[in-house]
Amino acid sequence: MLSKPISLAAAASRAAQRGTVLLIALILLVALSLGGIALIRSVSTSNMIAGNLAFQQAATHSADAGVESAIAFLEANSAGTLTTLHSNILSGGGTRYVAQRQDPAAGQSWDAFWNTTLASSGAVNSLAQDAAGNTVSYVIHRLCNATGAPVYPGCSSSPTDATSVGNSQGAGVVHLTGQRQVYYRITARVTGPRNTLSYVQVVVAI
Repeated sequence: MLSKPISLAAAASRAAQRGTVLLIALILLVALSLGGIALIRSVSTSNMIAGNLAFQQAATHSADAGVESAIAFLEANSAGTLTTLHSNILSGGGTRYVAQRQDPAAGQSWDAFWNTTLASSGAVNSLAQDAAGNTVSYVIHRLCNATGAPVYPGCSSSPTDATSVGNSQGAGVVHLTGQRQVYYRITARVTGPRNTLSYVQVVVAI
C-alpha cells in the first residue's frame, strides 16, 4: 500500500497548531487557577466577617450581666430613707458608684474617657469572664450635677411627680399622681475574643 508523502511545510504547520493548542490550554489553566484562588479568598473573608459579627453580638449580649448587676445595686440602695446613693462610692470591696454626672470631653471617645478618667478614679466595676470569653465592666452614674440629696433642677428625673395629671381625664376624674424618680446611667464595657470591644448604655429611673 502506497502512502502519500507529507511535505515539510505541512509537518511544520501541524507542529505549530499543536503548540498553539498547548498555549491556549495553559492560559485557560492559569485563568481557572486565579478564579479558584479568588473564590477561596472571598469565602474566607466572608467567614471572617461573619465570625467577627458573631463575636460583636455576643459581646453586646454579655453587657446585660453588667446592666442587671447595676440595677440590682440601685434597687437595693434606693428603698425607703436610704442615703447610700447620695455620695460617691469609689473604694472598698462592694459596688462602685458615682453620684454625679460625668461625660467625655468634647472630641474625646468613650473608650479614652473610660481609660483615662473612670478606670483611674476607681469607678469601674468588673465581673468575672463569662463562658464566651467576654469580660464585662460597668460604671453607674447618677445624672445629677452634684453629690448629695437630689435637687430639682439639678438632677435629671422622670416628668411624673405629685402635681402631675393624667393625659386623659373627664369631669370628676381624680388626677393621676406619682413619685419623682431620679435617672441613673449605666455604661457597660465588654472586651472579648479577637479584640472585640463593645459599649452599651442604659438609663433607668429609680
